[in-house]
Amino acid sequence: MSVRAMRVWLATVLAACTMAASTPAQADKVGDLCEVVGVRDNQLIGYGVVTGLNGTGDDISAPFATQSLLAIMRRLGVQIDSSQFRLKNVAAVMVTATIPPFARTGSRIDITISSIGNARSLQGGVLLQTPLYGADMHVYAVGQGALLLGGYDAKGQAASVRTNVTTTARSPGAALIEREIPTRYVKEGVVTLSLRQPDFTTAQRIATAIEAELGKSSAVAADPGAVKVTIPAAQAARPVDVLARIQAIDVSPSSPARVIINERTGTIVASGDVRLSPIAIAQGGITIVITETAKVSQPNALAGGTTAVVPQTDINPIEQGSQPSMTYLDGASSLADVAHALSTLGVTPRELASVLQAMRSAGALRAEVIVQ
Repeated sequence: MSVRAMRVWLATVLAACTMAASTPAQADKVGDLCEVVGVRDNQLIGYGVVTGLNGTGDDISAPFATQSLLAIMRRLGVQIDSSQFRLKNVAAVMVTATIPPFARTGSRIDITISSIGNARSLQGGVLLQTPLYGADMHVYAVGQGALLLGGYDAKGQAASVRTNVTTTARSPGAALIEREIPTRYVKEGVVTLSLRQPDFTTAQRIATAIEAELGKSSAVAADPGAVKVTIPAAQAARPVDVLARIQAIDVSPSSPARVIINERTGTIVASGDVRLSPIAIAQGGITIVITETAKVSQPNALAGGTTAVVPQTDINPIEQGSQPSMTYLDGASSLADVAHALSTLGVTPRELASVLQAMRSAGALRAEVIVQ
């Protein structure tokens, strides 16, 4: 390699190292760490009727469908006596939906339909026009359309088969938004960012990064779960542009040192800031084997008494080793080192959960242990 080529190669390596050093480790976008207060979903609920079922709807013991169908027919100008009804093809249902923020009139949203009577299946059904109400009891959307099930139900004279739940269905894009929900996220020129995982260090880092982008005193960490951002006066009429810039900022979040133990499933999850001090561990135990044997007590032919079953129990304790073996673990400053050190113990996940709790009590494991 010539001297010129060597210089070019060295300059390229130095530039790459400089870029790697300037990029924050494990950086996340502010938009992934925070939510804008005031920008939220809203839940809707309604009561409706599903028709077109193949004999799998509500029967006469469920009055919901009968009353609802009578009201619908009368509203359409058809007078029918309730004694003339033969349901089975109709089911009373509850309809739920979630309306996203900034949804405009005429937009479509998905709905979920669930039976409230004794219908066996909603397969092949069609939801009739159903108003969907918000918490203030105003109609915000209207749903209607065919249902989409994630299972099926088939029944014969001597056998039946069912896959998944057939009394709950979805209808994608079946609801039309009729009323817009006003969304106000800028209050007196201030936007509040809510951290998905409150943390003092992360909140302060986000505020510092926003100040570097918008200017000094433009952001302040009000508490571990909120950062208040002041929109610059020159851009007060364009808050969307300011929030777009804020959400694209890279921030390295603080990761709390935690070990999550689920004793029911034997799952152990550790975060990246777990540290381990040098410690010696003796892991041993006693296995007790209990054997139950039933014996029959038979009296002599000339003696009195009756035949009886006499249980016999044999208990055999088996100690694992005459002396428990002592294992020494070096200190570990990274999660990879901690995982490697714990793997040398050669214990099961359930035994490791007990070891981790004992290490935490001894002060060798610098992390919060949460048992679920």
